[in-house]
Amino acid sequence: MDAQQFKEEMKKQTYIEAHSEMHLHMHDMAQRARKITVQMNNEYKTPDEIRKLFSELTEQTVDESFGLFPPFSTDYGLNIKVGKNVFINSGCCFQDQGGIEIGDNVLIGQQVVIATINHDMNPNNRANMFPSPVKIGSNVWIGAHATILSGVTIGNGAVVAAGAVVTKDVPANTVVGGVPAKVLKQIEE
Repeated sequence: MDAQQFKEEMKKQTYIEAHSEMHLHMHDMAQRARKITVQMNNEYKTPDEIRKLFSELTEQTVDESFGLFPPFSTDYGLNIKVGKNVFINSGCCFQDQGGIEIGDNVLIGQQVVIATINHDMNPNNRANMFPSPVKIGSNVWIGAHATILSGVTIGNGAVVAAGAVVTKDVPANTVVGGVPAKVLKQIEE
């Protein structure tokens, strides 16, 4: 299985069985991602060097407005898409096998976790997984230590408060916070 075939299966949200070809592909690609992120995280890199490494990681050229403060980690790397003027602060962890799409003008705070895979609830199948993408609209601000779970879409202009655990879609122009995250207020433009 190659990365393109894997991403096609992830778009269909194909169930991943433990030790299957898809699962083994994930493990191989995790080693690739670790090699690149170690380069990014191990010593000081200029913003241009960070953009080059992130582009290598995602196999997509990121815009020169992209910024990232290491350390950064990801389990796959090839299923992350970022728009223009995106900033990812230090300590973020993206589990991107299921797909992560980030719009334009997005700010992601320190130590944010984005997870796109859930394990099977049946204890006999616990190592099996369900992928589901996370989509983050434009002009979104995600506060420090927030966690965005599998299958969530965050609407344009939304704010996720620091420490929130987002388990459901977030409407555009709203502030959510808490565990689990709930709508706190609407944003007036």
